[in-house]
Order: sequence, then C-alpha cells, then structure tokens
Amino acid sequence: MLREGLVVSEAGRLAARSVAEHRARMSTPYTARAATRAVEPVILVPGFLAGDGTLGVMSRTLRSAGFRTYRSEIRANVGCTLSAAAQLESRLESIVLRRGSRVQIVGHSLGGMLARGLAVRRPDLVSGIITMGSPMLAPGAHHISLTASVGVLVRLSRAGVPGLMAEECVAGECAQRSFDETQQPVREDVSFTAIYSKRDGIVDWRACIDPLAESIEVPTTHIGMALDPRVIDHVVAALRRHETESALEVDRGESA
Repeated sequence: MLREGLVVSEAGRLAARSVAEHRARMSTPYTARAATRAVEPVILVPGFLAGDGTLGVMSRTLRSAGFRTYRSEIRANVGCTLSAAAQLESRLESIVLRRGSRVQIVGHSLGGMLARGLAVRRPDLVSGIITMGSPMLAPGAHHISLTASVGVLVRLSRAGVPGLMAEECVAGECAQRSFDETQQPVREDVSFTAIYSKRDGIVDWRACIDPLAESIEVPTTHIGMALDPRVIDHVVAALRRHETESALEVDRGESA
C-alpha cells in the first residue's frame, strides 16, 4: 500500500501537464483549437468504491481530444456486480440509440471487469474496451485492505442496508457468473486493450494481463491510473487506433 502514496507525485504530474496545455491553448488561435470529433462515443466506468467523479480528469482530457464522453451514472461502485452490469448495459443501450453507433468503454479496476463482461454479452453495443488495473484473471488478487472493505459491505448488506455488495456477490452464484463472463473470448471486431502497472499497490498486476488483449505497462499506482497523464495518453492512443481500424474496415467493406 505504500506504493499508492506515489499518487501524490502523479497528481503533481497532472497539474504540470494541465498548466502546459492551458498555455498552449492560449497561444493557439481560437479557430484552430477544436479537435476532430471522433465517431464512436466513449463511456468511462469507475472502480470499486468509486464513482464517476474519479474519472473526471480523464473525461475532460478525452473531450478536448475530440471524443464524446459519457458517465456511467454509477455514484459508488459498491453494489452487486450483476446489478451494476445490468445498469451499465441499459446505459449503453440508451447511448447507442441516441448516437447510432457502438460505444467504447474505458474501465478502471472493477469498472474494467464490468466492461470485459459486457463486451462478451453485448458486442452489438460495445466496439472496444480499455481496462486499467483490472484483475480479470483473478478477481480476488488484491490487497488485504480491499478484502476488508468487501467484508464490511457484506456485513452491512447482511444487516439490511440496501444497495451494497452481498455475500452472494463475493462467493456465490453471482460472483461465479460475473467471473465466467470475464473469461470468455471477445468478438473479433471488439478491440481490447489492458493497461497494467507493476507498481500497483492494490491488485496483482499479473491478474490484469488478459491473453486476448493488447497489454500496455505503465509506471503508475493503481489509483493514479485514473489521473496520470501518461496513462491518459495511452487511453487516447488506443481509442484513436480503434477509430482508425474501424474506418479501414468500413472502407474495405464498401470496396468489396
């Protein structure tokens, strides 16, 4: 957990980048500031115990790069994973209906695992996923402090507090169904990028490397993945790469 203390330096790196980008914008003519608008919308999904606000910095950066971003509408990712997946699926359906195209998902930690499951279950809604510090291969491969947090939620749920993770979600059929989905292959036309860090102080980085994904290592903490400019740069690059590949597929289809 001491590694996670480095998030302070990552926040400092973000502040320095923000100042530099602001100066660059101010020195650029107004008519030249707008980035080319990406075709596919992007939804950002927060990790365990977190809400949409934790990905606010990344969302703003993606918008400035030309991506249309959406919140997952998860205020705190502390409930049943199947319920959260169903809520996110409904959110995706509404975005696809509004925009007329599939959605790319960027998920941090547990959010990435939800994205992985949805990519399997609803490839008609999902065109690509980017996971950040998501232990898909072994959901239980995390620090003991996280295990303790899960235990608190289970006890509160058992005591009657609604909307929290129940025991069934940790070691029952609910947990098994969620895990099974993250082990199934994604469709070939769904891009998959997995970002991980060997400095991760929350989850075991080895559980984050899905053999079906393009894996990218970053030198950040687990929490810092949501705000470190170096990670955000990788996310932007992966989203743009997928846009380019999708455009090429369309061109090949039209010329065939």
